Amino acid sequence: MMAKMRAGLGERHKNILKFLEKFQAENGFPPSIREIGENTNISSTSVVNYYLNQLEELNYIERESNVSRGIRLLRTLEGNIVGAAQMVVDMFSVPIIGRIVAGEPVPVPSSDFNYYDQETGIDIARSLLPPREKSEGLFALEVQGDSMIDAMVNDGDIVVMRPITQAENGEMVAVWLSDRDETTLKYFFQEDGRIRLQPANPHMKPIIIDNPSQVHVQGKVILVIRKMEGA
Repeated sequence: MMAKMRAGLGERHKNILKFLEKFQAENGFPPSIREIGENTNISSTSVVNYYLNQLEELNYIERESNVSRGIRLLRTLEGNIVGAAQMVVDMFSVPIIGRIVAGEPVPVPSSDFNYYDQETGIDIARSLLPPREKSEGLFALEVQGDSMIDAMVNDGDIVVMRPITQAENGEMVAVWLSDRDETTLKYFFQEDGRIRLQPANPHMKPIIIDNPSQVHVQGKVILVIRKMEGA
């Protein structure tokens, strides 16, 4: 039975299994669908998803649709059972508490931080966090807009934030502009007594705030979770 299953695997099935095993061993957590496609020469995430579904039917992998990077390798290409210790990924949940605009700031409440109910969250691997970064107190926001596309933050992505009230120059932060009653996601720069909120899009101009007291930093980005097409 096992030999028949292995014989029935196509070249793409085999390449995906090899990459899953290699990526898990090197990183300690599973790859995303996009990473699988990029490393197995499959351009469409929906095609990757198709092959993953077949591998799941053959009991080579297990998938959790509500977990980011929720792919568990159960069996290697050679048919070896993956031990439980190898399958366990240290996951934790971060609440998605709202939507933040990466574009022209828009008025609250359409972009406020209470857009989602308190039950909404996203599960991520602890190993994805920067070194020495703690998971406690983190929150997440859904990105709307394309002003940060050169920073690899696209519409529909999730940004994981560390709550802060003071930002360093160059940090990507979520800010509330009290004079406009608006929120936005930008790079932060304090210079010449003013605040410059810089987009990462060459077609957009920075927002210049003459009165720094009108800029209220809500948090800084520590992790970006890509929108997973076809997941």
